[in-house]
Amino acid sequence: MKPLKMIVAFSATLMLGGCGVETATTAATGAVIKKNEMEEGKKTMERSQAKVQDAVQQMQERAEKDGDK
Repeated sequence: MKPLKMIVAFSATLMLGGCGVETATTAATGAVIKKNEMEEGKKTMERSQAKVQDAVQQMQERAEKDGDK
C-alpha cells in the first residue's frame, strides 16, 4: 500500500507544481507586456515633447521676425 501513497503524493505534487509554473508564467508574460507598454508610452511622450519644443521654437522665431519689422 505504501507505493500507492507515494504515487498519489507524487501526482499531487506534480499537479500543484504545474499550477505554480502556469501562474508564474502568466505573471511574467503580463510583466513583459506592461514593460513594453511603458516603453511605448515613454517614446510617445518623448515625441510629443519634441513636437511641443519645435512649435515653441517656431513661435519664438515668428515673434522675433515680426518684432524686427
